[in-house]
Amino acid sequence: MTLADLGQRLNRSVGWLSQVERGLSRPSVEDLRRFAQAFGVPLGLFFGHDAPTEAEKGVIVRAGRRRSLGSSETGLVEELLSPDLGGSFELVRSEFAPGARLEAPSLRPTEEAGYIVAGRFDIEIDGTWHRLAAGDSFRFREKPFRWRNPGQEPAVVVWVISPPVY
Repeated sequence: MTLADLGQRLNRSVGWLSQVERGLSRPSVEDLRRFAQAFGVPLGLFFGHDAPTEAEKGVIVRAGRRRSLGSSETGLVEELLSPDLGGSFELVRSEFAPGARLEAPSLRPTEEAGYIVAGRFDIEIDGTWHRLAAGDSFRFREKPFRWRNPGQEPAVVVWVISPPVY
């Protein structure tokens, strides 16, 4: 596959792809979803992490060894809290920068729930916006959703997704 072919599939320019290839630009989580789809691989493949010890493999995730995805530049950094993607659900820690937002609604064939650990977090579920704060939680199944951080501080959400999508 050429860069031109890939760019067309991702709706991105060859110049941008070249910058990503050379480490000059960082793709957003949505860009990585498109890469995964284009190559037919799970999104979790793009989570960087340190390998666990043999005794902890598939059971324990140490704070310093979490698989991470995204960057502060994209406004969303996610860490996989689950030891792997082999179970019936995944646990993700998402940190949303002040002002970060998901513009277009997302619809996944999943049941999802979240707990707001810190900050303010707005989530639109099936056309209705909800303003949440630390200690609040939510759940929905196969409904369009989008989110935004209306606050001045990062919003931290622990997200449960079933089945795993990363």
